[in-house]
Amino acid sequence: LAGMTGTAMTEAGEFAEIYGLEVVDIPTNVPQVRIDEDDEVYRTTEEKFNAILEEIRTCQEKKQPILVGTVSIEKSELLSELLKKNKIEHHVLNARFHEQEAFIIAQAGQPGAVTIATNMAGRGTDIQLGGNVEMQVEQQVAALPESQREEKRAELTAKIEADIAEAKKMVLDAGGLYVIGTERHEARRIDNQLRGRSGRQGDPGRSKFYLSLEDDLMRIFGSERIDTMLRKLGLEEGEAIIHPWINKALEKAQKKVEERNYEIRKNLLKYDDVMNDQRKVIYEQRKELMVTEDVSDTVVEMREQAIEDAVARCIPEKAYAEQWDTDALHEEALRLLGLDLPIAEWAGEEGIADEEITDRLKKQSASKMAAKTANYGAELMRLAEKSLLLQLLDQTWKEHLLALDHLRQGIGLRAYGQKDPLNEYKREAFDMFEGMLDNLRETVTSVMCHLELSVDAEELAAMEAAQTEMDMQETRMDPAFADAEMAMAGDPGLHPAAPMQTQNAATNVLTADTDPADAPPGWELNAALGRWVDPNDPESWGKVPRNAACPCGSGKKYKHCHGRV
Repeated sequence: LAGMTGTAMTEAGEFAEIYGLEVVDIPTNVPQVRIDEDDEVYRTTEEKFNAILEEIRTCQEKKQPILVGTVSIEKSELLSELLKKNKIEHHVLNARFHEQEAFIIAQAGQPGAVTIATNMAGRGTDIQLGGNVEMQVEQQVAALPESQREEKRAELTAKIEADIAEAKKMVLDAGGLYVIGTERHEARRIDNQLRGRSGRQGDPGRSKFYLSLEDDLMRIFGSERIDTMLRKLGLEEGEAIIHPWINKALEKAQKKVEERNYEIRKNLLKYDDVMNDQRKVIYEQRKELMVTEDVSDTVVEMREQAIEDAVARCIPEKAYAEQWDTDALHEEALRLLGLDLPIAEWAGEEGIADEEITDRLKKQSASKMAAKTANYGAELMRLAEKSLLLQLLDQTWKEHLLALDHLRQGIGLRAYGQKDPLNEYKREAFDMFEGMLDNLRETVTSVMCHLELSVDAEELAAMEAAQTEMDMQETRMDPAFADAEMAMAGDPGLHPAAPMQTQNAATNVLTADTDPADAPPGWELNAALGRWVDPNDPESWGKVPRNAACPCGSGKKYKHCHGRV
């Protein structure tokens, strides 16, 4: 991640703290000679605009071009009306007419030109003193008949270059482009952008801000108290206060606003990190599903987990058989598995435990799914399982993101209950994520158990082709696959391997024959995998069978630990 801008130094601290990026100040190509004058502060907005009007008149008389910067479209139109009343010719740029504005801002350096612009208008176009040769040539050539355009272009270019050279000398003698700011922005960076329109590439120039005690930034920081004090000191109407101390005080006020906005952005980032951690988990699992041909193990695991959860809801831990809610479990079996089973009879058997009922439900559902596979064919069932699993995962994840957004909107109210909103958001977001996974398992189980297929050979072939294309697109996005493709392109003897094999090939695999002395610190020989792995780094494990012990050393199966869906 990198970027270039002329006003990043004021945000250097934020870049360093949040993104870990250093901001480097590159010296200007030509020494800057622009004069940045002290601010002039007036009591009212009317007095301020009258002072700006007089300054524009003075500059126009000596043919100095002026760029007046405003904080909003409303302010630019208000100032424009004032200039019209006083019959001062000017142009207004407020990002409404982009094609016209590029030409206007390019010609804003002509002698005596007055241009009013918001901070968004005219960005990306340099103001050239005297005018812009290319734009004037294009404008005049476009007005000619098409048959004369090429033959007249050279003649027009020479004439316009001579005129602009003379105009530039006039502007330089007048002091270059004069930038007037009508109000301080909340961020110093935007003020610096406005000042930076003048004095480019060593050209002379001036900049000055005209302020009033009615400006937004001034009102935030106690302008009423200052106004009372100035009245007592006998400040007359139309009289300005000019002092370097005012500039420093305003910079401090801007820094306070910047710090507040920075804290808001930093706080938002903390909330985004919660969602980002969950996104990484889901995307990693989705990628694994995309590159796996047969997802039946995952579907079986989800079905068995859904059965265990359903039994746990209906049969409380350490409860007597009389306390079991067999009716609810019967309904759950119908809803999830599509099976009408004698749950009440099972519960009435002497000495039966909840584990036995769980096992019976698993066996009955497995038999039903085996019958479906035999009926529809293993190939079609595998394709249906993968397609449905991916669709349901995507749909469930989208619904979860929407729910997180709703949670985020109201979580700030927890502060009234003396609770940290961020910690509450983390806790509830985690609970919602767990609930989403539970819901996904139940939905996949219910859909697969109630699935009825009716597909002919042509439709099956089309589905397989579409699924293969999806898999290849997803796999090509993997950096390891891209590296392997580049290697194959350079060596005709190489042949493409399966996606998961490509990933493993991209990793430095240490087989069981590797000398222990050559293994990195912290790596252990995993007998089940037949290679050296780092228990704390899942990326070093490669492909792990779902029923194998998890390499992290937890003692659980991989599918119940790091490989859990």
